Amino acid sequence: MVLNARLDHRDPLVFDTHELGRRPGALQRLTRTVDAPRDFGIQGVIGVPEGAPVELDLRLESVMEGVLVTGTARAKAEGECVRCLEPLEQQLEADFQELFSYPDADDRGRPVAEPGDDAEDDEDRLFVEDGLIGLEPVLRDAVVLALPMQPVCQDDCQGLCSECGVRLSDDPDHHHDAVDIRWAALQGLAGSLGDGEKDEMSGAEAGVDEKQEK
Repeated sequence: MVLNARLDHRDPLVFDTHELGRRPGALQRLTRTVDAPRDFGIQGVIGVPEGAPVELDLRLESVMEGVLVTGTARAKAEGECVRCLEPLEQQLEADFQELFSYPDADDRGRPVAEPGDDAEDDEDRLFVEDGLIGLEPVLRDAVVLALPMQPVCQDDCQGLCSECGVRLSDDPDHHHDAVDIRWAALQGLAGSLGDGEKDEMSGAEAGVDEKQEK
């Protein structure tokens, strides 16, 4: 059975549930503002900067199996628009609910003498450790689900010009004259022929001048 690893009561994302006891139905409401941990979001896309304030509204309820935590996290996320690459900010609100099981009780709240046989199920569960619960993994999952995978600065952002990189929202009339590649080679050929004809005409004029001098 995998328990929460070395929970520290000084960690702002660790909460003490001793006040609830093991009385099913006992309830505790908490509000707390904590500093965002490192890599709090979708790495390389958008997230809450490390140390930024995260407001938590929590409801801790004692149930037969353990402690049921229901809450909301609010913070300001920062990232980059996937269309125009401009920096952006977005208000984040993430709801979550998680059951922290008593390590000595099964899914029905009955005492057990030995760890569960299903190791995979135990790895997916979170536990109350010495009356403490750690919310950081729960918050991380909730934040990732609440954030957009492809953030945009505004819904109608037109992105960047594919030819010169100008931000199209700043210059709605921006455009480039399109040249049909099928005619580009002919235009080049016409230009080279024109230069050749000019050379021939220059040679012919020089011949006429020589005759006149004679």
